[in-house]
Amino acid sequence: MNDQKSNNVTDVSIVDYEEKYQHAFRSLNVEWISKYFKMEEADFKALDNPDTYILEKGGHILVALLDEEPVGVCALIKMNDEQYEYELAKMAVAPKAQGKKIGWLLGNAILDKARSLGAKCIFLESNTILAPAINMYYKLGFTKVEGRSSPYERADIQMQCML
Repeated sequence: MNDQKSNNVTDVSIVDYEEKYQHAFRSLNVEWISKYFKMEEADFKALDNPDTYILEKGGHILVALLDEEPVGVCALIKMNDEQYEYELAKMAVAPKAQGKKIGWLLGNAILDKARSLGAKCIFLESNTILAPAINMYYKLGFTKVEGRSSPYERADIQMQCML
């Protein structure tokens, strides 16, 4: 994937996941999840084993680098579902890097990745306590949906984005 540069003064690039980013993928997600909620079984599966849980099943992980340091991550998890090909999941931005549009860059990059894979509709779950994230998802083109079961106790909103 080509690096995508932001319009910010800082040097942000979005790159494909490599094994060297596993610690950042896990720690960035544990940080925000633990701040607002509790870690759940599905979190540990994805964060402890991204190769087997995400990548080997046809998913992708993107990493945001700020001056070559991983400060943001986002996964595109392949779903075995008639309606949704992928789930946008495990998006996290380091607190020190928030406010630099890194989540926006990651969200757009993951949607571009889904489009390049031929996806027509992707899914996500979140919690409305995370108002800035929910607002960003709406700006990315997601709309609220209801009625699906969730492996997460914390999920109180489900959204989809038609590509």
